[in-house]
Amino acid sequence: MSRSSALRYYILSRLLLAPLMLWTITTLVFLLLRATPGDPVDAILGARAPEEVKEAVRERLGLNAPLWLQYLNYMGSLLRLDLGSSLTTQGQTVWQIIQVHFPATLELTVFSMLVAVTVGVLVGALAASRPNTALDAGGRLFGIITYAVPMYWFGMVLQLVFAVQLRWFPIGTRFPLTMTPPQGWTGLYLVDSLLQGNVQAFFVALYYLTLPSLTLGILISGVFERIVRINLKQTLRADYVEAARARGIPERRIVFAHALKNALIPVITVLGLTVASLLGGAILTEVTFSWPGLANRLYQAIEFRDYPVVQGVMVFFGVIVAIASILIDILNAYVDPRIRY
Repeated sequence: MSRSSALRYYILSRLLLAPLMLWTITTLVFLLLRATPGDPVDAILGARAPEEVKEAVRERLGLNAPLWLQYLNYMGSLLRLDLGSSLTTQGQTVWQIIQVHFPATLELTVFSMLVAVTVGVLVGALAASRPNTALDAGGRLFGIITYAVPMYWFGMVLQLVFAVQLRWFPIGTRFPLTMTPPQGWTGLYLVDSLLQGNVQAFFVALYYLTLPSLTLGILISGVFERIVRINLKQTLRADYVEAARARGIPERRIVFAHALKNALIPVITVLGLTVASLLGGAILTEVTFSWPGLANRLYQAIEFRDYPVVQGVMVFFGVIVAIASILIDILNAYVDPRIRY
């Protein structure tokens, strides 16, 4: 099989697996929501509402129908790209909720990813370049701590230190209530403020974004640190590295200009998995910092048993993870030909 044919087969197999993954996600979310205790009608009307009124609402929402019929109606709506409407926010569709809240989550996710990759690669490279030293031990300790520390606890510690004690950053929210946030079609405050030429709003939005993105990015960076440290150590023992040292090339240049490039190949693979971790971590981060993102809205929907919002947001996140995984797989196949054989 030629290289181009192997690459096409590899891409096609990944594309065919994406619908199966999305179907699995939607089915599991549908079943788990109905298996958990709690009644969405109680969230709408309150627990003390008359039972006949509750039954009328259940009938109107289709919650009295058999489970298999609810599932078929749900899948049929998904095929029409209809995510339904919120049970607790009357008149607001799930697509409108996504449109309002997703830009905040996207902004937080992108900057957290930048922090994670930068910190993880830098710490991993420094630790691998000094094996069996205190720097190497510190890199291993960094990877263990960032993996073990709970996201919400770390966020509250940063709030306590940098927002309450030092007062360097705000304790939460996305933009100060005393200022009008940038208005634009993207919903991304940093982008919209630049498009409007509002430099002050740009730096204010960046100021409020710093602490949440550091919280999420630093804890995710441990994944990249471990991968870079392990692979760079192996790469530094390769023959071409020894040949470079024999020619008198400085060690810093060998590490960062030659060996690090090959050690970064596995990082590309992990990027796809990290998107799912970031979206999962965004829930805890957004709740901790009162960040008005889609993950925070998902948490509220779970609390109030808002079935359509939970299902719609989870499907939306699933599509994002599937697309990111496919793009990363394709990019990885181009970078590393061994993968597609």
